[in-house]
Amino acid sequence: MNELQALLLGIIQGLTEFLPISSSGHLEMGHALLGIHEGNNLLFVLVVHVATVLSTLVVFRKDIKVLCQDLFAFKWNQSTQYIAKLLLSSVPIVIIGLIFKKQIEGLFTGNLLLVGCMLLVTAGLLTLTTFVKKSDGEITYKNAFIIGIAQTLAILPGISRSGSTIAIGLLLKGKKEDVARFSFLMVLLPILGALGYDLLREGVVVSEVNIKNLVIGFIAAFGSGLLACSWMIKIVKRGKLIYFAVYCALMGLIAIFAA
Repeated sequence: MNELQALLLGIIQGLTEFLPISSSGHLEMGHALLGIHEGNNLLFVLVVHVATVLSTLVVFRKDIKVLCQDLFAFKWNQSTQYIAKLLLSSVPIVIIGLIFKKQIEGLFTGNLLLVGCMLLVTAGLLTLTTFVKKSDGEITYKNAFIIGIAQTLAILPGISRSGSTIAIGLLLKGKKEDVARFSFLMVLLPILGALGYDLLREGVVVSEVNIKNLVIGFIAAFGSGLLACSWMIKIVKRGKLIYFAVYCALMGLIAIFAA
């Protein structure tokens, strides 16, 4: 991996982690287009994912501060209930991830046909949101679990995590800004948990990736993540997801024909 590839992959990770266009699908296409075939690149993946997590923490720093303060008040209040819903939403992905980890890893082999088909599924989910009328419904425990199930779809390269969770949240009549916030906060625990598990299980070798590439990838992912996260909140409020549906459909068709 050279410096330009690290920059491009960092930008792709940061943008596509929050925009409903599938980070896994775009990274698979990015690796194929850039000719990157490194089998063990855990350290770079770890660094860019940490960067996107940090960008989420920055964007939602006020919300997270309130949640933490209320949590340590040790009272069953609105914040602790919200945290409980976040934890509940993580249950499906944790179960599926632990049971089918090897099978999931086997999906990420540069299969552009699979990526293309799943991008079309993402396009379909986003298109459905255009038929949803504005609602002020809250995210219940039941809805949190269903949104968590939707998150498990994103283990397939080409299924957008934010796209599927936001789409399902809106279809469940959730308030737009609440659904967007829940979608971005709910991913923190699964990402950190998965990265920690992989780090403990496999470890990393610093020599595998040039330190300069790690820094470039981190800065690119963090900066583009900040932009994409803030931008996506505004887009969801305005209900403009159809444009991403069209984009995913086009990219899906391109991936299928390129396979």
